[in-house]
Amino acid sequence: MTNLTATHTDQLGLQRMRDYFLSGATRPLKVRQRSLEVLEKAIRTHEKTILKAAAEDLGKSEFEAYSTEIGITLSEIKYVRRNLPKWVKPQYQWPVLVQLPARTYIQYEPRGLTLIISPWNYPFQLALIPLVGAIAAGNVVVIKPSEFAPATAAVIEKLIQENFPPEYIRVVKGDAAVSAALIEEDWDYIFFTGGTRVGRLIAESAGRRLIPYTLELGGKSPAIVTRYADLPVAARRIAWGKWTNAGQTCIAPDYVLIEEEKLEAFLSHLKDAITAFYGSDLSRRPPEYARLIHQNHFNRLSSMLQEGEVYFGGYQDPDDLYISPTILLNPHGRLIEEEIFGPLLPVIPYRTPQEAIEFIRRAPNPLALYIFTEKASEEQFFLEAIPAGGSCINDAIMQVASTRLPFGGVRQSGIGRYHGWYSFETFSHARAVVKTPTWIDLPLRYPPYKNKLSLVRWLLG
Repeated sequence: MTNLTATHTDQLGLQRMRDYFLSGATRPLKVRQRSLEVLEKAIRTHEKTILKAAAEDLGKSEFEAYSTEIGITLSEIKYVRRNLPKWVKPQYQWPVLVQLPARTYIQYEPRGLTLIISPWNYPFQLALIPLVGAIAAGNVVVIKPSEFAPATAAVIEKLIQENFPPEYIRVVKGDAAVSAALIEEDWDYIFFTGGTRVGRLIAESAGRRLIPYTLELGGKSPAIVTRYADLPVAARRIAWGKWTNAGQTCIAPDYVLIEEEKLEAFLSHLKDAITAFYGSDLSRRPPEYARLIHQNHFNRLSSMLQEGEVYFGGYQDPDDLYISPTILLNPHGRLIEEEIFGPLLPVIPYRTPQEAIEFIRRAPNPLALYIFTEKASEEQFFLEAIPAGGSCINDAIMQVASTRLPFGGVRQSGIGRYHGWYSFETFSHARAVVKTPTWIDLPLRYPPYKNKLSLVRWLLG
């Protein structure tokens, strides 16, 4: 176990890890494939412990913990293992005229010593899925799990220690001071998932030293429900996307914009969906419903409840860190200014599509945009008008489930992307290679250049 203090960063043994990388030990395809196989087997071996840790840290049900933590990670590993042999091969490109008779290709090579900092809301998969990409690309890796999910952090540490040498992959635990010390080290790549405030600090630190990075952040992700939406389906899918993990999901619908004339009908369907999911008695936390991560987060959300009119829900149990699924009308203050990241869902009517767009544009570009309509021209209108990291049409949060789609934000909601091929690409450097034979050496490129300009103009356009 490595418990780093802010003043003793020599405990990390980063030079040993860098030396291991420079030895070439992590580069062979068979090593990468074997490491992914070992990781998959370790996850399956520790499945019950992972589920128990998710329940201990966040009160997650087994179904939710498996589907959002274990299953999605295993799916990622399976996809990457199947496709990695073709990803590591040189990607040949047609040479331009002036390069002939050369061959040109892109070679994806590992970045080197990488750091993954993961958050508490999905503490297992948001640490392990980036790790899959880092292993696949041939890197050595330090993982810093969240201190707010200690049971899961302990499982991750045990899983890594039992299966990988510390010069290859290691886990460093600790608080915010440890994270601050870590980001000042000499990394070849930093991958961070978390809040915008810390993301800015990482960007500033990495920028000073020209260290490349990925920031997976968040923001206020809207759901737009138009008059042409299937309201019962829209309500069920928004409710599921919002209250999975008690709303502690970076891509959860942060608020709903509903066409004014459909407001009452939508609210009725939304209430019905909540009751169908969690039962009619919400005064206590339902067994299918996660709890909030810690007291400060509970206090923040509890105070935000005062900044809107409670239409439905609003039950609180501070001892269980529980706030029930809650629908709010007439929101103001932080409800419309900050990412909520909890079980409070403001519903806001709009009169025209342009009014909805203007409301969304008051905040930075969202991580996700959800459009509920059966009219193709409407979905295209909103897609073109509102930049977002990812989108669903007539669904919520399902964009994160695919190993074939990139996941990432836009500006304040994130920089970079990952999942599947995009993880491999993120943790790799795309090196351009031109291989020129020596059996011919055309004199056009060499001085003197007299009477050559017209031919160059023809070749280069």
